[in-house]
Amino acid sequence: MAAHFGRRLRKGAASTAVAAAAVAALSASQAPGVAGEDNRPATAGATNSAPDGTGGTGGATGNSPYYTDLPPLKSPEPGTSAPIGTPVSRGDADAGIPATVLDAYQKAAAELRTSKPGCNMPWQLLAAIGNVESGQARGGQVDADGTTLHRILGPQLDGNGFALIPDTDGGAYDGNSSYDQAVGPMQFIPSTWAWAGRDGNGDGKKDPNNIYDAALAAGHYLCRNGWDLSREADLHSAILSYNNSQDYLDLVLNWMEYYRKGTHTIPDGTGGVPEHRSDEGTHRVPSPRPTRPPTTKPAPKPHKPDSGDGGHETPTPPTPDPKPPVPPTPTPTPPGTPTDLVDHLTGTGTGKLTAMAGDAFTERIGVRAETKVGKSVAKVRIRFTLTGDTDATFAGGETVATVATDAKGVALAPPLQAGEKTGDFKVTAAVVGRQVKGVDYTATVTERVADALARTGTDPLICAAGGEFAEQVQVKATYRGAAAGKVAVTATLVKSLLDATANDKGPYFKDAAGKPVRSLTGLRTDAKGLLTLPKLYADDTTGTFLLRVTTAGGTTLTVPLTVEAAASPVTPAPDPSTSSGSPAPDPTASS
Repeated sequence: MAAHFGRRLRKGAASTAVAAAAVAALSASQAPGVAGEDNRPATAGATNSAPDGTGGTGGATGNSPYYTDLPPLKSPEPGTSAPIGTPVSRGDADAGIPATVLDAYQKAAAELRTSKPGCNMPWQLLAAIGNVESGQARGGQVDADGTTLHRILGPQLDGNGFALIPDTDGGAYDGNSSYDQAVGPMQFIPSTWAWAGRDGNGDGKKDPNNIYDAALAAGHYLCRNGWDLSREADLHSAILSYNNSQDYLDLVLNWMEYYRKGTHTIPDGTGGVPEHRSDEGTHRVPSPRPTRPPTTKPAPKPHKPDSGDGGHETPTPPTPDPKPPVPPTPTPTPPGTPTDLVDHLTGTGTGKLTAMAGDAFTERIGVRAETKVGKSVAKVRIRFTLTGDTDATFAGGETVATVATDAKGVALAPPLQAGEKTGDFKVTAAVVGRQVKGVDYTATVTERVADALARTGTDPLICAAGGEFAEQVQVKATYRGAAAGKVAVTATLVKSLLDATANDKGPYFKDAAGKPVRSLTGLRTDAKGLLTLPKLYADDTTGTFLLRVTTAGGTTLTVPLTVEAAASPVTPAPDPSTSSGSPAPDPTASS
């Protein structure tokens, strides 16, 4: 499962090591609930089948080799009499995880909390598998986007000591058109990646060499089959589905428990790389075996010839001093990354950040990464974070965005999008993986406004006293010629052009209880900028009255309303033929 990483570091026979018994104690003590061979979940054998029918390939990685280094023991260091063997403890530095790699694990776990909440994926499980598979992407050797600087490949799966998996990808991922090889920091074989691959960094690609893509794919892989990783049996089944080996299960559980006890971020490219693999010495040995210390013959005693001088021994010439010990070759220090060069961030002169609710901000936030002497630093990951009591986001709906600096050392945050909630919020820019003081920007979301307001109808609004207006008033709000939707509006029947207080007579609206009201607030235009006011009624006062409609921003429209006196009832004129009280003669009657 783990990749070939070129020349592996080996320690000399004289290195201090932990006894094999200590290794066994670690497996028993540091991973509560680790299943023994007899307690392997019954479903483990079935978990190797991939949904695409490529079962029998050994899970996600084809059972490729993996790193066998164990986390540091918490027990006292062994004494000098301990047998010499494979070192399993390299100190607390193992708790450090490169910044980008850790960010990828945590982002993947966060995504799974939303997409597969029943899985209960802990990021420490992804970190444990990432360490066992590739030593956290070879100590964090990744670029600003999370892609490994050099390809990480497992051995050719040609059946020679490993699984036999003929090529399934035409060499697209592993460069091998004859046989498959495990690829990337999470060591997926191409046939598994074909269905399990994910785009974890939003660049539109699914790349097994990218730690964000690979971590998210590993999370989804471990969460399939309805597994709940908070249950021990499901957790074991998921890990065994990644590599069907009890040694692998125990090792991953040990590292997961170790990371749960605490970890910290270290700069990219500064992490250590494990030293021992499951295929050392022979393809089938699960982990390096302890070796006995070399034995040497004692130096011969000085010869005592009989010189006949009364029993006195002949002086023995002094033994020459042994050759001075050769100092061990120091482990090469990983090359520095651009992040290590950053001394401070500076703003790029962004102006005032203001936008109306629902609009995009026209100004972009940016920072420049610089060295101590002010030189720009490219390929540095900058994280922009929004905080505050508004619902503003970056384009795409996120409140956190990570962007790499360009050749001029500048990183521009994605465009800001205002929500509906007005007020101030803050955007903080910080370097990923390095403790450098961030740069803060303040942005403001203002109320939606309109710069023009007009009535849609043209007919005069006339009503008889004591009646109701036949037509409801409808207005349209615009801003810079476009419809102004969701703009706050008030409507008030004012006393006069100069007196905007509510009138106490004349036309009125009705509230929910049917009582007269002459001022309405909390109104808003629709998406097309339109607002239709409730029905208007008239009391017995006649005359011309004014309805004033006002939008947020102060744009007003005054609409005249006319109330006329009600028409008097008409009394019909008397019929002359009936005025004498005698019936009118019938002209058709015969004389």
